[in-house]
Amino acid sequence: MLAHDDAPRLAVPDKAAARARMKVDRAGWAVRAYGRYDRACVMKVARAVAEAAHQFAQTYAEWAVRETGMGVVEHKRLKNELSAHPLVDFYSDTNLVDPRIDNARKMVELPKPAGIILALTPATNPISTLYYKTILALLSRNAVIFSPHPMAKECCRDAAARLEAAAVAAGAPAGLIQCIEEPSVPLVQALMMSPNVQVILATGGSAMVRAAYSSGNPAIGVGPGNAPVYVDPSANQGVAAQRIVESKAFDNSVLCTNESVLISLEENRQLLERGLRAAGAHICTDAEVAKLRDWLFPHGHLNTAAVGKSAVWVAQQAGIHVVPSTKTLIAPVERFGSEEPLTKEKLCPVLAFVSVESFERAVSAATMILRVTGAGHSAAFHGENPQRAVDFASALPVYRIVVNAPCSQGAAGFATHLAPSFMIGTGYFGRSSVGENIGPQHLVHWTRLAWNSDAAVPLSDLSAVRVFSGGSGARSAASPPAPTPTVAQGNGLDRDLLRQLILQELRELTRGQS
Repeated sequence: MLAHDDAPRLAVPDKAAARARMKVDRAGWAVRAYGRYDRACVMKVARAVAEAAHQFAQTYAEWAVRETGMGVVEHKRLKNELSAHPLVDFYSDTNLVDPRIDNARKMVELPKPAGIILALTPATNPISTLYYKTILALLSRNAVIFSPHPMAKECCRDAAARLEAAAVAAGAPAGLIQCIEEPSVPLVQALMMSPNVQVILATGGSAMVRAAYSSGNPAIGVGPGNAPVYVDPSANQGVAAQRIVESKAFDNSVLCTNESVLISLEENRQLLERGLRAAGAHICTDAEVAKLRDWLFPHGHLNTAAVGKSAVWVAQQAGIHVVPSTKTLIAPVERFGSEEPLTKEKLCPVLAFVSVESFERAVSAATMILRVTGAGHSAAFHGENPQRAVDFASALPVYRIVVNAPCSQGAAGFATHLAPSFMIGTGYFGRSSVGENIGPQHLVHWTRLAWNSDAAVPLSDLSAVRVFSGGSGARSAASPPAPTPTVAQGNGLDRDLLRQLILQELRELTRGQS
């Protein structure tokens, strides 16, 4: 069953539901086999997939921009590349395969992969998110089924098939990496509620993330961003301005980690504005701010046509004249928070600008902005006053403060030493289950054998014990280890199982026609 008794109520087309069930069945077989792979084989598969991802980073960057109409090809290529080899390298010393023995605490810990992951990918960052979630699944010995945003389904489907082929060629079982060809809301909801899906990685709109949390299955979701960035008088104003403008313009600001509201003190406003103009920003007049507000937030809601478009394109639509080299639009506003829509998340190169009289007022402004949207996500600080940086971080309800770096890349771990991620956990502030950048460690739990802590009770002799840590459906420590997988073993499903799956799909298709 795909979703208990809810599938008929959700009106999923029979053929689509049958194909989805077949994908879940294939993933279940694949993950049971992959759960027996040793760490060397897991890393071999992950590195082969990373290489395939890297080789086609440019191809899929062009495809994603062409299909979605969002972003900048050069920047998407860079994000795709960063989600390949650098991601595997970052976790190369994170062992999620071998058991851990702690003699001092008399404990043995056995890793248990989640099993089948349902991964939602957004239209804003389709391929980089698919790359990233694939690598996380492989490193943690899980299978992943992607449900792409309909606006990016073609590039995601092709990319998933290419990564699957690379994994199989490296010895992985077929079925580890799959993609829904024709995503729809009813089908995604049905998959979310499937008893055979162990965890949902939800990246997308707030409604879809909430649906993942209410599905009845474990889910890791992320909340919206709306990062305030404060520039202290102690900062080099020109350098800070350059970083902020480049960050805000990166991939036309589709990353949820991009700066959303710029805050300065009155005393450094003029120097900062000079730096912003030198960096390629257009600072709007009061009349231009009004035009921008009306076009970008008609009736108080974001005009989604602006998402991922360039500053020049947005300016033209709003009736504002700017030079062709403009990278970012700066909108000075007097109010902030719920009274000013321009201080909400925008996902385009428009940056609201607020100046206040004191540092304490700047902290209050940033806090108020985050209360409207973006709680738990990210903020940025530019300056050379470490006490103020700590005070800023202590006061704000976020889990990442990027210091003297571009927030778009810094909060995502690509310009700081945070974990590289396209899932930014927003924790309790953002009503999420995880507050850090999501990594493969979040897709593995550990079974712990804990011996009596009394020093008089000795720890059993483990030297002759064969410890096997199986994946989903192969969890018994007594199960014999599988032979080292080869390319031949990973070429596909065994014939009996393949026959069963085909017969099942035929039965479902026949039932749908009757």
